[in-house]
Amino acid sequence: MVYWCVDYQPQYHTMLPPPPPPKTKTSHIYCIFFILGVLVRGLSTTIPHHAAAATATKTKTKTSLGRPGMKNIVLVDGVRTPFLMSGTQYQKLMPHDLARQALKGLVSRTGLDKSVVDYLVMGTVISEVKTSNVAREAALGAGFSDYTPAHTVTMACISANQAITTCAGLMHAGVYDVCVAGGVEFMSDVPIRHSRKMRELMLKLNKARTTGARLSLLSQLSMKHLVPDLPAVAEFSTNETMGHSADRLAAAFKVSREEQDEFAVRSHSLAHKAQEAGHLSDLVSYKVPGVDQVVDQDNGIRVSSYQQLAKLKPAFVKPHGTITAANASYLTDGASACLICTEDKAKEMGWKPKAYIRDFTYVSQDPKDQLLLGPTYATPKVLEKAGLKNSDIDVWEIHEAFAGQMLANLKAMDSDWFGESYMGRSGKVGAPPMDKLNLWGGSLSIGHPFGATGVRLLMHSAHRLIKEDGQFACITACAAGGQGVGMVVERYPGATV
Repeated sequence: MVYWCVDYQPQYHTMLPPPPPPKTKTSHIYCIFFILGVLVRGLSTTIPHHAAAATATKTKTKTSLGRPGMKNIVLVDGVRTPFLMSGTQYQKLMPHDLARQALKGLVSRTGLDKSVVDYLVMGTVISEVKTSNVAREAALGAGFSDYTPAHTVTMACISANQAITTCAGLMHAGVYDVCVAGGVEFMSDVPIRHSRKMRELMLKLNKARTTGARLSLLSQLSMKHLVPDLPAVAEFSTNETMGHSADRLAAAFKVSREEQDEFAVRSHSLAHKAQEAGHLSDLVSYKVPGVDQVVDQDNGIRVSSYQQLAKLKPAFVKPHGTITAANASYLTDGASACLICTEDKAKEMGWKPKAYIRDFTYVSQDPKDQLLLGPTYATPKVLEKAGLKNSDIDVWEIHEAFAGQMLANLKAMDSDWFGESYMGRSGKVGAPPMDKLNLWGGSLSIGHPFGATGVRLLMHSAHRLIKEDGQFACITACAAGGQGVGMVVERYPGATV
């Protein structure tokens, strides 16, 4: 199956904004010196990677990314609850219940003494109003010390990545040595607000001092007041749903419905294979109160045929759109947590890390026409920061919001025209090879709890590096607001799953 074409140029010019103005001759000279600098840096930190036949043990040809004078931040371990489709076994819970379970699972998995944790950060997107700082509530519920501070971050689909890198930044700064990062999303029960008029009326009623004043206000009540303000996965700045934007992006890059369905089948098939092989070992089972059976696996992984997927109707752009319920990620409940610390602290505690968290970066683009192109922009930025090339990466993990979004990014990365016109580069970024990309499935199949996916991506990267005997992994993801993240992870010597 071919998922992208070389040097593709989008034809839907109303989709992408005009390219930036061409660089001046002087800026080209600076660009040449910059590229030469990157190449020199790359040569100083890596040895060229030579392809070799897959064997049980491969000879490593790349040096570590450790930098003199800079602390090494390591991933000790991480866990997640099974990711479930919203409205299923978790539906009677609250977000902090899921987050607490992930934290308890992490403590159990690692044998962690909770008193050594300096700080906790968790991500979430649609916050429960009763537990707005869900990190703190979950930490208290999981038995962490009253004296261990915790805060919650939100950055759409990359909220858990933000939690991880916030912790890394705090440790690089010397503030803390041991942190727990994670995230949670609970789509089975999202806050639904009264209409603005109803809220105003209720606030006035609360301030009314006499019965007459209250009756006067109640007389203003009409059916319009009762229409709820429903939440939507939509951009505030453009009022466009993410699914609609994904459909336009797929059209701009001429990603066909057939390609998207094929990619969705690939994701579910690979996830099912990984599930059967026991590779999804970051899961911790959960005995949900009121549910008879223990929840011990993701419930959205479903292997279907292309013919079955082809029967589904468009979900957003009707009747001619290409995004359907089957080639898009689904609303998911789930939580995750990971233990990260300085390497010196890991040695002191006797912990055996799985990976180094080496480099990371965040990017942002036009939220109207480039909402989901975060991976395309983040990939070269984080690799250049690490002094690596695409060929140095052994494991690629890219968040699958939609099959169309994934394939549009792959086409953008493999297009000289896009790299030159929109990114100001000398050529294309270069798309990851399919035989290294999301080999255990992705968000299309496993599920996507907005605030928790970042830890899953990190754990898949760390475990795949071990299983596939690789050294470097690149993690990228898009997010609402036209934002994105890129991370480079390095396998820790002697790491085991």
